[in-house]
Formats: sequence, structure tokens, C-alpha cells
Amino acid sequence: MNPYIYLRVLRHAEHTVFCVQDGQKSYYDPLFNKSVAYSSGQQVKRSILDALTSNLNVPMAPITFNYNITAKKELENKEPWSPCDPSYVDQLLGGWMRAGDGVTVKRRSPLSISAMRPLHPLLASNDRENLTFDRSDKPDRNPVNVRNGDKLLTEEEIEEFLSSNNRTLPRRNWIPDNIRASGLFIYDIALDLRTLFSVSTNQHEPELSKDKIEELKAKGWVDSENIFGKCLVLPKEERNKIIPALANALLNWRITSNQARTFSLMETLAIAISDNANTLAGAIRAKLIEDGEKPKAKPIIDETAGADVFVTLPCSSYIVTVNESVDAVEKAQQKLVELMEAFDYVNQ
Repeated sequence: MNPYIYLRVLRHAEHTVFCVQDGQKSYYDPLFNKSVAYSSGQQVKRSILDALTSNLNVPMAPITFNYNITAKKELENKEPWSPCDPSYVDQLLGGWMRAGDGVTVKRRSPLSISAMRPLHPLLASNDRENLTFDRSDKPDRNPVNVRNGDKLLTEEEIEEFLSSNNRTLPRRNWIPDNIRASGLFIYDIALDLRTLFSVSTNQHEPELSKDKIEELKAKGWVDSENIFGKCLVLPKEERNKIIPALANALLNWRITSNQARTFSLMETLAIAISDNANTLAGAIRAKLIEDGEKPKAKPIIDETAGADVFVTLPCSSYIVTVNESVDAVEKAQQKLVELMEAFDYVNQ
């Protein structure tokens, strides 16, 4: 059995903001000479782990934030510490690294997650708009402060200034040039089943301290060995709890961080699952077509490209489809569960 599961998901986003950086994170596409919006792989990963822990009703691992007091009596931000404990599901699936506190330990996440970016640069847009923060309809309930240098003017002095200079003082701030993203967006995920529930016990490049290894064994983790060497495997009953919750989180996450604004459903349009990454690129793709002087891109869902493809009802609003279904996401989720449950984690 191929130890990898590859997943591509197509979503529709409408007039929204994925991540705040000058209004919206974007990158320049040199082939089509335009700026396109994206949500970073880190933000997608955090959203997936947030959905996973919510599904399981368990907390995320506690993170220790470290600061140094400098000679100038300022606080200097140092590297935060994670507990490096796979008993926390977000640590087990998200990985960790901790240095500067004894032996450095690090675990690479078994999930490789791409940025969420346009299916094609011509199938997404960045729109700009001016916003206002406006309280001018209730001036008596929203006071203003006016300073002249360091001096705070009194109400009488403010009125004198406005009268003398023929000015007004509305309770309104303009917020210019805000970017909103719309279009068809995809993200890709690779799951390495060999390390999904297995943690290395190698002490030459350790993922775990010796004390943590003994602690996990006492909790029922199973001694085993995979292609990378000796390891501990999460007990089967715990794996059976995580697998359906993970399958759900991979498909149904939403951006919930404080870096996301302007709500959009970001509805799922199509899902492709395969053990061959190349088939994903063919199953959900765009085709460049000529249309006079300006090229256009046509989105395509191809169920013959070699991947298992699941098409939702909303997809037919944007792409010509044949086999869309009301339970497409549920079927894709069940497919992921079956693939993860079929792998022999203990006897690799």
C-alpha cells in the first residue's frame, strides 16, 4: 500500500480576506502579470488543527512564551516552547521543535500542507475598496479629543477653532484601499501514514526525550519499527477516535484566526483523493483558452484523471459538472477514513 494520501480541495471564496497583511496577503504571478491572493500553509494548518481539536473536544497543547529583560529594561521576545508531547493531538499531527532547553528535539509534521491559492491566476481577483469607521450619526455619544501640540483643547476651544477656520469635526475615519479576494481557490495536502501515529525513539536526532518515551509507554503506546527506525505507535483505540475527526477537519476547516475578516462561506466545490499526486493536478485543474487578445482560463473537474473525485452541488454554479451530489463531502470524508484505517501502523 502506498504510504501517502494526497488531497486536493477546490473552494469558492467571495469578497473576503484570508490574512491581514496590507489588507490581504498576496503574491505576484509572473506568467500572468498579476497579484493574486492566498492563505498561507501555516494558516491553513492552524485552522485544520483548530477544527480537529474542536471535533475531539480536547485542548491544544499549552505553549510557553519566553521573554528576556534587556539592559534597557525592555522585553525581548525569545523562542516559544511547545511541550513536545504527542499525547496532545495537535502536537502529534502538527509537529514540534524545541531548542535551548537541554537536548534539541524536533518532529516533522506528517501533514504537508500547501497555501490556499487560486486554481488559476485568471480565476481569482483582488478587489479594492474604501471603508469608513463612522459614528457621525450619534455625535453626542461619541466624544472627540483635539490636541494643539501637548495641550488638550476644551469643548469651548474646539468650537472656537471650528468657527474661526470654517471647519467641521465629523466622527468618521476613512480606511482607504482595502483588498478583498474572490474566485476559485485550491489547497493540497499530503499525509504520510508512516509517521501519522508513529513517533521515533531514535536518540541520535531525537523527537522525544528519554523520560517522555517511558511516559508514553506507560500510557500504552506500542513499541514498533518503521522505515525510519524504532518508534512508538499510538494505541488503536486512540487512533480510531482521531481518524474520523481528522478526516472531517481536513475538509471542513474554516479560517478562525484573528487574521481573517469579512466572512465568506468558502464553500467546497470539489475534492480529489489519490495515492498519486499527479492525478490530483489533472482531476481539478484549469485550461487556458484563447479569446481574442486576452487569454481566459476554464475550470475543469475531470473524473477520469485517476483520482477519486467528489463534486458538491454548489460546484455546478461555476463549472459544468455531471455527477454532483448532496453528500459529496461526506463521501470524501468516508474515503479518507477508509484509507487511514486500512494502513497497518504497528506492522509497517
